[in-house]
Amino acid sequence: MIAKLKGLVDSVGDGFAVIDVQGVGYLVACSSRTLSRLGGAGSPVSLDVETQWREDGPHLYGFADAAERSWFGTLVGVQGVGGKVALAILGTLSPDQLAQAIAAQDKTALSRAPGVGPKLAARLVSELKDKVGGIALGKPAKAGESLGAPIVLAGEGGPLADAVSALSNLGYGRSEAFAAVARAQGKLGDGVDIGELIKAALKDLSK
Repeated sequence: MIAKLKGLVDSVGDGFAVIDVQGVGYLVACSSRTLSRLGGAGSPVSLDVETQWREDGPHLYGFADAAERSWFGTLVGVQGVGGKVALAILGTLSPDQLAQAIAAQDKTALSRAPGVGPKLAARLVSELKDKVGGIALGKPAKAGESLGAPIVLAGEGGPLADAVSALSNLGYGRSEAFAAVARAQGKLGDGVDIGELIKAALKDLSK
């Protein structure tokens, strides 16, 4: 199994790159985010690689960093998410943005990725929220990690969920509302009045 490729960029196409490793060209599917970080032909490159075996042979998926590769493995574990859709999600949202969207149960953010409809977006937030874990002070977690003391996730009830809902009704995106409320709760502590929580979150968003 190929886990890493280090060589030169031979060419870049729509959704893929060819990496020349000592004269052997490897066709590697990549997210648009990873492709944007590659140089032109002849540029040195090092990619983390995930190998998937199918009936027609091995398929290689390349990633510019370990966080993106980790998320790829997590995403394809969800029913209905294949390699192509996983790369589309990673091309739309960075690993940090993806973690935050799932923690905030922001189905709209996930639906921006090509191939992700409302039903799949709902399945993603439902199945992956426990893997993301809590987000402390609005700091996004990497897949499989929980940073700091867990907080109540939006959508599970309580002041945090109500504050996020209130900010969403004011026109803020669910992910940014969740992050602002999480940071506000981290500063004010547990048991804070919802009015104070919303006021502090709005102040955070105005910065």
